[in-house]
Amino acid sequence: MRHAQVNRNTLETRINIKVNLDGSGKAVLATGVPFLDHMLDQVARHGMIDLEVSAEGDLHIDAHHTVEDIGITFGQAFTQAVGTKSGLRRYGHSYVPLDEALSRVVIDLSGRPGMEFNVEFVRARIGEFDVDLISEFFRGFVNHAMVTLHIDNLSGTNAHHQAETIFKAFGRALRMAVEADPRAAGAIPSTKGTL
Repeated sequence: MRHAQVNRNTLETRINIKVNLDGSGKAVLATGVPFLDHMLDQVARHGMIDLEVSAEGDLHIDAHHTVEDIGITFGQAFTQAVGTKSGLRRYGHSYVPLDEALSRVVIDLSGRPGMEFNVEFVRARIGEFDVDLISEFFRGFVNHAMVTLHIDNLSGTNAHHQAETIFKAFGRALRMAVEADPRAAGAIPSTKGTL
């Protein structure tokens, strides 16, 4: 079973994340940031990843440190859970619509952090949530999961729909990338022999 648990404690946040890449899409979320809980639930459900996240952060200032540190810790847990990547598909992609919104996410378990985030949100906040924190979450994940991630919002006139399609597509792309490739017979999916 591919699973991991990571605790990350700083002067700003205390994060605990458990991830099971071979799960059934169950999520237990207590980030202190309700909109992020909603988005992480999408990742778990559409990625078929069991995800437990508990966080305490300096929310009296704002949600920035909490959201970013959850991304970092999720990336660390993902790296541990995915292991050597032998026998995996390595690449994943997904297009997800929600009414007028459409997003595409493509991931490569490359061993190299890189992110392209092409999203122009139609407003700066979704309720109390600052949409700038979405890219901070993904940047934290990418830098610690050591993956290449392309996120493109192709259309949308509702910021909530834009965000939700991004997180759903991310979950589905992750699911594809970490699936076993029956033709790979446990081989590392790289001509270098390592990722």
